[in-house]
Amino acid sequence: LASPMLTPALLYLFLSVITIKDERFGAEVCQFLKSQLDPSSVDSLFFAAETSQAISGCEIPVSNETRDILLAAVSEDSSMTQIHRAVGALSSLGLPLASQEVVGALAARINKEDNVMAIILALQTASRLSQQAELGRILEEIEDLTARLDDLGGIYLQFEEGLEATALFVAAAYALSDHVDVEPPLKEKSWDSLAEAFSVASAAAALSNNRFHVPVIVSAQGPATVSHNQPTLQLLVTDVMSQPLTSASVLVESAFAVATKSAILSQTPFTLNDGVFELNFMSSQPASGYYQFTVAVTGDSRLVASHVELKVKVSTEVSVSNMDLSVVDKDQSIGTKTTRVDYPSKAKSPFTADSHQNFAMSFQLVDVNTGQELTPHQTFVRLHNQKTGQEVVFVAEPDSKNLYKFELDAAERKSEFDSMSGTYSLYLIVGDATLENPILWNVADVVLKFVEEEAPAAVQPKTLYVPKPEIQHLFREPEKKPPTVVSNTFTALVLSPFLLLLILWFKLGANISSFSFSPSTILFHVGHAAMLGLMYVYWTHLNMFQTLKYLAIIGGVTFLAGNRMLAQKAVKRYVS
Repeated sequence: LASPMLTPALLYLFLSVITIKDERFGAEVCQFLKSQLDPSSVDSLFFAAETSQAISGCEIPVSNETRDILLAAVSEDSSMTQIHRAVGALSSLGLPLASQEVVGALAARINKEDNVMAIILALQTASRLSQQAELGRILEEIEDLTARLDDLGGIYLQFEEGLEATALFVAAAYALSDHVDVEPPLKEKSWDSLAEAFSVASAAAALSNNRFHVPVIVSAQGPATVSHNQPTLQLLVTDVMSQPLTSASVLVESAFAVATKSAILSQTPFTLNDGVFELNFMSSQPASGYYQFTVAVTGDSRLVASHVELKVKVSTEVSVSNMDLSVVDKDQSIGTKTTRVDYPSKAKSPFTADSHQNFAMSFQLVDVNTGQELTPHQTFVRLHNQKTGQEVVFVAEPDSKNLYKFELDAAERKSEFDSMSGTYSLYLIVGDATLENPILWNVADVVLKFVEEEAPAAVQPKTLYVPKPEIQHLFREPEKKPPTVVSNTFTALVLSPFLLLLILWFKLGANISSFSFSPSTILFHVGHAAMLGLMYVYWTHLNMFQTLKYLAIIGGVTFLAGNRMLAQKAVKRYVS
């Protein structure tokens, strides 16, 4: 109480969940409340008045001014929190209040503060008012608020404000319904979902202690498993506060095997024994496996969610019988010798099989308690090389008569053993969720002899860091040049027209009288000669793009000069 962090508000939260029995300590707490009381504050009066209810003989002094402050706070102009705390203080202090006026103020504030927490405070406040007041308007808010609950996965209902708001709503709804003696307007789906949505103490207490709805929790006492050693199925039937409902009656409406859908029980009651409901299920002689129970809880009209689906496992013990081992010759020239091995002992001598023989194994799995044949989910044969530790696992399959058979052809299966001959330990592995004693049995030793294959040639190691051999490229030999006589003759034939022209000019004479020595004429002929020279240079030095660049320049000048020359000749001819 001497801590500076302690306030009446914190003390109120603390004492709302415990009760003070030490009178001396209660007197100290009461004195602390009086010293911290602010008579002009509605909040201070509320926390002090509510806390004093948990302390025997603690009375908070109240003046007329204090009463007027609290009554003035009960107004539609005040917040919902202020109205709730003012009514709570007046009620705890034993002061009179006009309940109908409070209802009017609450209804007005609901219209203004239409949120979850405000409506929850209105429900809590209404549960403190006189039963003669018209509380129907406030009671209707329970159904409206239920519609705002969010459905989480089809299982839980919860406000988006969180679990605390959900818990406060459940507690307030049942408190008001109890106060006015009217069943709350909730559907059964809402009862069930709200009961599972949270484990907040106040909401759970409201669901467990009311006159209308008590959700039922049915759970198995320990695992829902029965066997010949533990034949009794035990169920706990409680409310959401885990308080046993010993006055209830529990009945198995139906029970059927999940695998075969065959019914095994119907309308069978449980027996109450020391707070636990018991049923000797093994008296019905069920086979091992899973069973679906439909359980009904009756005996009280308030019970809701009283039909429960429950899956029960019947477990058993397994044993191996008729374990026969043999080595079969493929060509049947040698008769088969079969050796029977009793579980859980090991065969006295090893079995030897080579590429001309098959190793065979057959056995049955039976229920130790009933002698019935079983087909567990997991049945394997494991061969373990005693020298290298290599393991090879095969699946054992039952036939139509539930006889398990396994046959090993050493020639065909050698790749799975990496052709590793040697002595292998033979194990039988049996497992299932319904078996109390899974089996790992070393049945025998088997000597396997595989055909030795020719070893692959040794691979020469590669040397990476040495010079690579030189790559010798063979190019195509050039074609032989033609004889000199042929080339000279071809050249002479090409030049013969030009030589003929020169000869004729010397013999007949060249008529150049019409040749004009104007600049355009000279430029045209020079440009023409330059283009011929460009062709030679292209052949010897230039590429196509360089040639086109020079040709564009020379050709453009030659074109303009030629056009000018032809125009001059046309004018001269016209004049003459």
